[in-house]
Amino acid sequence: MKTIQITIDSNLAKRVDECARSIGATRSGFTREALRAALRRHREKEMEERHRAGYRRVPSNPQEFEIAEQDRAWGDEAWSDE
Repeated sequence: MKTIQITIDSNLAKRVDECARSIGATRSGFTREALRAALRRHREKEMEERHRAGYRRVPSNPQEFEIAEQDRAWGDEAWSDE
């Protein structure tokens, strides 16, 4: 692991310490998990934006979904020779 130093205000440090203590974590462990969660949220937002940008560049066409709708309409009916 790499050791880093950050500067935060006293109130935030107090809140971090209280929360970490309440869940049985160290300040470092709590901060690591908070940073991981923030990075996951950031990545999800980036992926959602790429998804939206793709649909802006190439909008979906309602006809694309007709085959899937037809498949759902038939369901899982068993075929018989009767």
